[in-house]
Formats: sequence, C-alpha cells, structure tokens
Amino acid sequence: PVVTYAIIGIAVVVTLLQQVIPGLTAKLMYVPMLTWHEPWRLLTSIVAHGGIWHVALNGYALYIVGPTLERIFGRARYLALFLLSALGGSAAVLLLASPDERSWITGVVGASGAVFGLFAALALTMKRLKRSDSQILVLIGINLVLGFVVPGISWQAHVGGLVVGGLLAAAYLYAPKKSRPVVAWVAPLVLLAVLGAVMFLAA
Repeated sequence: PVVTYAIIGIAVVVTLLQQVIPGLTAKLMYVPMLTWHEPWRLLTSIVAHGGIWHVALNGYALYIVGPTLERIFGRARYLALFLLSALGGSAAVLLLASPDERSWITGVVGASGAVFGLFAALALTMKRLKRSDSQILVLIGINLVLGFVVPGISWQAHVGGLVVGGLLAAAYLYAPKKSRPVVAWVAPLVLLAVLGAVMFLAA
C-alpha cells in the first residue's frame, strides 16, 4: 500500500518540521478567511498536524484502514478518495464558519477529514461485501462524539470528510460493472466540481 505509507511518511516529516521551523504551522493550516487568497492551504493543512500525538493518531488510523481500501479500490481511486474526503472536510469547515465569529479566522490542521472519509468508505465496503460493519460504525460513532465534546477538534471536518468519502465510495462500489471504469474518473471530477462550487459561493 505505497500510497498509504507515502501519505503517512509525508505527514510525519511535515509535523517534525513544524516543531523546528517557527511559523511553519501558521503557513500550512487552513483558515476559512484565506480560502480565496491562499487556496493551497486546502491541501497543505492535510499533512500538517497539531503535534506528535495528533499525527500519531491519524497515522495509526490510516495504517489500519488505508491498506485495505487501497487494495480494493486501487491506488488512483484510493488517492482520489483520500484527497476529496480531505477537501470535503475543509469545505464543511468553511460552510459552517461565520465571518462574524472567531471560526472565520481559526486555523485547522490534520488529516482527520480524510480519515473519516476512509472510515465511511470502509463501512460501505464491508456492507457491499456482506460482512459485519458494526465495528467500523462504532468507531465512527465514538470519534464523531469526541469531535463534539473534546475542545480543539474540528467536528466540521470530520462530518464533511465522512459525507464526501461516503458518497465517492458509494459511487465506486455500487456502479454497474460495465460503468465502473468511467465512474472511477467521472465521480471524483463531479464531486470536485461540486466542492469547488460550494467553496466558491461560501468564500
């Protein structure tokens, strides 16, 4: 699962650099107010984290669910799933932020939105294969609750990633067999266009 390991490796390296380069975190984090002016933060914030424990938790989650999904979907579809789930998380942060509140200028970092997208994809995959998905559903539920009750966690990113990841995984899994090669390209592009339009209007 080279894509999974590459993502984890990049996140770990960037997080270590954050510890030694002053101001790096501020340059990488996603801030709703800066969406128009510095859109690259939508991606740089994915590999930046709020410390060693943060990247360790997200990295472990990726290590657990990523290889299975990468084998099932293939590298290209899996990478699209990861990136679009992350963008879905940022889109939710933007949509639920208000220019009149502190949320508009509050930065977020981490791959949690993408991880929740992978959680949703794994749950749907287990269902499609007619296997028990109760464990992954419990895991999703616990982590969603933690996002609401533990300070400093962006529950918005979790929900956004979960929704987008679930939609894309459903397209992958339930498309007619003959249409799957086309869906593998069209579904991510459609979702990207929708997310782009949503963020354009919200920003």
